[in-house]
Amino acid sequence: MSKPALSTNIPQPRPRPLLGNAPDIGSEIPLQNMMKLARQLGPIFRLSFPGASVQVIGSYELVADACDEARFEKMVTQALQNLRALGGEGLFTVETEDPRWGKAHRLLVPAFSPAAMRDYHDGMLDVADQMLTRWARFGPETDIHVSDDMTRLTLDTIALCGFSFRFNSFYQTQLHPFVDSMVRALEEAGNRTRRLPVQTQLMVRTRRQFEADTGFLRELTQQLIEKRRATRPDEAPRDILSLMLEAVDPLTGERLDDTNIRDQLVTFLIAGHETTSGLLSFALYYLLHYPEVLQKAQAEVDRVFGAETPRFEQVSQLQYIDQILRETLRLWPTAPAFSLHAKAHDTLLGGRYPVGPDDPLLVLIPMLHRDPAVWKDPERFDPERFAPEVRDSIPPHAWKPFGNGMRACIGRAFAMQEATLVLGMMLQRFHLSEPEPYKLRIRETLTLKPDGLKLRVRERKPASRPLAPRPTPRPAVPVSQPSQPSEKAAAHGTPLLLLYGSNSGASEAFARRIASDGLARGYSARVSPLDEYTGKLPTEGAVFIVTASYNGKPPDNARAFHAWVSQLPEGSLKNVRYAVFGCGNKDWGDTYQAVPRHLDERLSAAGAQRLFARGEADARADFFGEFEQWYAPFWDGVGTALGVSSRQVASGPLFTVEVVPSASVELVRQNKLELATVVENRELVDMTSPFGRSKRHLVFKLPEGVTYAAGDYLAVLPENHPELVERAARRFGVRTDAAIVLRSTRGDQASSLPTGRPLSVQELLGRHVELSAPATRKDLERLAEKNPCPPHAMHLAALAQDAERYKKEILDKRVSVLDLLEQYDSCILSFGDFLELLPAMRVRQYSVSSSPLADATRCTLTVAVVDAEAWSGRGRFHGTCSSYLARLRPGEQAAVAVRTPNVPFYPPTSNATPIILVGAGTGLAPFRGFLQERALRHARGETAGPALLFFGCDHPDVDFLYRDELAKWEREGVVEVLPAFFRQPDGDVTFVQHRLWKERARVKALLGQGALFFICGDGQRMAPAVRETLARLHQEAVGCSAEEATEWLSDMEKQGRLVSDVFT
Repeated sequence: MSKPALSTNIPQPRPRPLLGNAPDIGSEIPLQNMMKLARQLGPIFRLSFPGASVQVIGSYELVADACDEARFEKMVTQALQNLRALGGEGLFTVETEDPRWGKAHRLLVPAFSPAAMRDYHDGMLDVADQMLTRWARFGPETDIHVSDDMTRLTLDTIALCGFSFRFNSFYQTQLHPFVDSMVRALEEAGNRTRRLPVQTQLMVRTRRQFEADTGFLRELTQQLIEKRRATRPDEAPRDILSLMLEAVDPLTGERLDDTNIRDQLVTFLIAGHETTSGLLSFALYYLLHYPEVLQKAQAEVDRVFGAETPRFEQVSQLQYIDQILRETLRLWPTAPAFSLHAKAHDTLLGGRYPVGPDDPLLVLIPMLHRDPAVWKDPERFDPERFAPEVRDSIPPHAWKPFGNGMRACIGRAFAMQEATLVLGMMLQRFHLSEPEPYKLRIRETLTLKPDGLKLRVRERKPASRPLAPRPTPRPAVPVSQPSQPSEKAAAHGTPLLLLYGSNSGASEAFARRIASDGLARGYSARVSPLDEYTGKLPTEGAVFIVTASYNGKPPDNARAFHAWVSQLPEGSLKNVRYAVFGCGNKDWGDTYQAVPRHLDERLSAAGAQRLFARGEADARADFFGEFEQWYAPFWDGVGTALGVSSRQVASGPLFTVEVVPSASVELVRQNKLELATVVENRELVDMTSPFGRSKRHLVFKLPEGVTYAAGDYLAVLPENHPELVERAARRFGVRTDAAIVLRSTRGDQASSLPTGRPLSVQELLGRHVELSAPATRKDLERLAEKNPCPPHAMHLAALAQDAERYKKEILDKRVSVLDLLEQYDSCILSFGDFLELLPAMRVRQYSVSSSPLADATRCTLTVAVVDAEAWSGRGRFHGTCSSYLARLRPGEQAAVAVRTPNVPFYPPTSNATPIILVGAGTGLAPFRGFLQERALRHARGETAGPALLFFGCDHPDVDFLYRDELAKWEREGVVEVLPAFFRQPDGDVTFVQHRLWKERARVKALLGQGALFFICGDGQRMAPAVRETLARLHQEAVGCSAEEATEWLSDMEKQGRLVSDVFT
């Protein structure tokens, strides 16, 4: 076969004087213009610019050759150099040979391992839930700007999972200042790539803004680092920032300095949000335009997630969602190019194009992904290209959305995990539609996104979303299940050597798992990195190797062993017995399992005896499940090979556990409560509005045998807010995780707190005492006695003696004992004295907002969350129970009991009885239960009588609670809703009493028909105003005096026709 002829004749568009090919690619859509040129000029072409030129390649043949890391490597181009003003010497912008890149890369690989993804699941779920709850509140007629919301989502996710920092983008109209600065700086960095340097120098205002923005990014990230360094190690969250601060490079023994950590923080924020937000935006575009794909994806989500909160292990089961994302990245890789250059002069690209170290090669990924030599009908969107049965047939280097080799995106597993979870949750909760026909337009910055894409969502109802039971987690295959011996068998001491090669920690974890199980079975097990046994594999017992590949190369702690094994002569390991298990990721198809396969083959060729076939785990599939499947017959095989009888196995657990009754369990019992499980907890208010004040809808699955009626209370035993617990512990110099024992000096009967048993400070301060209760006058006297500072003692004593001052300065401002201790820090009060001053935690009662006719096993609460600046002036005040309920997540339990109201606050026995309901805010709660019951009875043939609901809130688009549900009941003729909006008055109507007066003729008529009148809500202002209006209404109707009208109200109450349930 003849060799291809060398070619230096690379096509190029005609260059212009001074400008070169800059006009051919333009400044708005350079990537798309290069794609057009590739279609015209072929798989390789040259572009020249003032002072530089680049060769653009887009065919599979040339890209696959350029991805050979032995001959080519990443080139840090001018575009990446411009990013150094933001990301400094981060992973993206530093040269491969720079020691800082190697050190940071080695330290950060474990943060993106398969095992680490489990740690990020809750954070991803948290932020996704915020976005989807916001969408639900917008309703089905609101246009959602897709790229904007996806950017908010991905920024918040990487900040929360990586650094435990909340931008709270979905709780405010304006983005966090950090985000504004980052977006502006990114845009300017991209613009500088398309300008001459002299142009940038002349743009003084733009340069100053860029410098201010980059300075602010560095300042805020430095503050994050300093704050984390000041945090006690035992209290620091386990996230990427903690890893960077604490981890030591295994090769150099060095840590990252603060400047490098700061650079990595900014780099992760940039890289972690831009590409994933674009991926999700493009994926939504294709789902909207391919209904058959959308339908199939939704069916998969219903099968895997059902109606429950997604679990980590379920995400990898969304195989078709994964295919959709991969096909989306094929057509529009959001990071659409990467640059390479040859390591040596006179390198031949594709066997015919001479290139050298100074010749930049730009890989045009969208054209690589459209090469018809690999992809049939390449412009068509078809997720089946990535079906499991055909994925392995895709050639190596044909799909490169995350870059190449060792410089590929370190966070790809994080991005795919997040995108899969979020897309699954969208399809679980909503039907998707376009508000108007949309033709794809690509917006180019540093990445690609669809420009102007909008979406509408409609919540899926149970009828169209199967309420599948929560899928049972795949059980770990048991290692062995022999019956427990009556006595532990003596250890036989057969040696096992567990060797691992691991950068991310996954292989080491598997090796230690095997060693731990081996010790329990009587073996003498040892765990070590592969390099420590270079040249000295034992012939006694057996050797088990667990290792990964890193772009086809061995992990850092397996290099020497790999080199040694590669040179072994035949027969040199004749008496060694071994097995190999490999960890990898099939996304790197050409190097998948390369090192485990090589070690397995070389050990066998050197004469070692393979005990059983090599195992494989794919990080993009059921990684842990594949290990368990390989591991299931492991010990039987080892025992047979080494002559260890199963009768010799001691199979007891590693740990024995003694369950000590919790003091909190006793607290639940004392309050005659039981544990209910949270099924749902969602926001009812548009929290992006400046008027938004959180109100939550919670669904509880009641304990077996517990029943309720519409109008009942649910009593809840709360917990103090974590910040308040931490404040109290800090004041007395104790850690919240410290264990203490309380002993009463006056006998156990004198104490309401648990005595004589260990409990944590967190449990004691969180669950047993009221930390935010206002200090009593007796408390003030005690604090005065304990204060050695005369002015402070005198002031406290004066407050205690003056009832009016006490009410004004302490009671009305809800100043607690803790507040006073912080204000008068000269008080010498022991922790025990402090506990004695605090009242015991009490239960709170909330009106149930559902009817048992809907589901007798579940009840709902509608809760106004108190979270505001403290009236005491000391930080924020979190309502004890409302903030506790707001923090509960589905699956968690709360101590509750159903309680009966003191007044007969129930819907009438006859469904035909007219009713008038008046409430504001969460005063709507019991009325929702009334109306739900009334509607269900109406649907069953018990005709509903007339019902008027007077409901007050701030704004119809912000906090009109259960608006869609009420509208449905209105259409069914169950109720007529008569609202009043404080922020959007209707003439003279601002509050419910105004609406009541305006509709007085209808109210009179219904009262004349025997209607029952219910009031629920604020007992300080709303309820008295409603009673006054009702009396005035009667006064006008019959011409009586005010005293007679008041007497009429009393008669109505005695007859049970006027019923109030109010709170302060």
